[in-house]
Amino acid sequence: MITLLKKEIQSFLSSLIGYITIIVFLLVISLFMWVLQTDMNILENGYATIDTLFTIAPWVFLFLIPAITMRSFADEKKAGTIELLLTRPLTDMQIILAKYFAGFLLVLFSLLPTLIYYYTVHYLGNPVGNIDTGGMWGSYIGLLFLGAAFVAIGIFCSSITDNQVVSFILSMFLCLFIYKGFDFMSVFPLFGKIDHIIIALGIDSHYSSMSRGVIDTRDALYFISLIAIFIYSTRTVLESRKW
Repeated sequence: MITLLKKEIQSFLSSLIGYITIIVFLLVISLFMWVLQTDMNILENGYATIDTLFTIAPWVFLFLIPAITMRSFADEKKAGTIELLLTRPLTDMQIILAKYFAGFLLVLFSLLPTLIYYYTVHYLGNPVGNIDTGGMWGSYIGLLFLGAAFVAIGIFCSSITDNQVVSFILSMFLCLFIYKGFDFMSVFPLFGKIDHIIIALGIDSHYSSMSRGVIDTRDALYFISLIAIFIYSTRTVLESRKW
């Protein structure tokens, strides 16, 4: 499993698209935080906070993570190596988890440079260090949970097709729907008094809660459950070849 995990990471980092997606992610975040004249610009806003990162990052992840995961199984199917992979002395779950953790580590790798933003704001604060460090780490944990959920969705979408472009589009659409779709659905008169339940089914309400620096076990359980559902669904897709 560890060998497959290393292979997946090396495969991504050996391709130009891997570096492009990470650079684009950091570039977009940097533009909103430091360059564009908007309310999210830290220098214009005048507050020692990096909330802009946690506001913009989920939207960039909608493109970044599908680009990371689209090759996971779709490329194996198209190249005809999926059967060879599945005959290795690994269970289906070990193969899925190796690809999943490879995707998650790449998301983590793309987030690490953003710590520079924290240290920059830390020293720009008046007085120095005038930043809510505890709240920031809570927000980072929420962003990692969101990224982990998106990776699970992306792996699932890659397992149901042999076309990387189709996998990318499906993953982007499904991530967007689960992130914001339930919020839009909750305003329909059809749902009436259960609108709060519909909202709770989506990622946004749980991510927003964690972005305030509050780590609630209910939010953590939601993300863990969502990840488990899509990983199990991916396993079901792979096992369907035996039916």
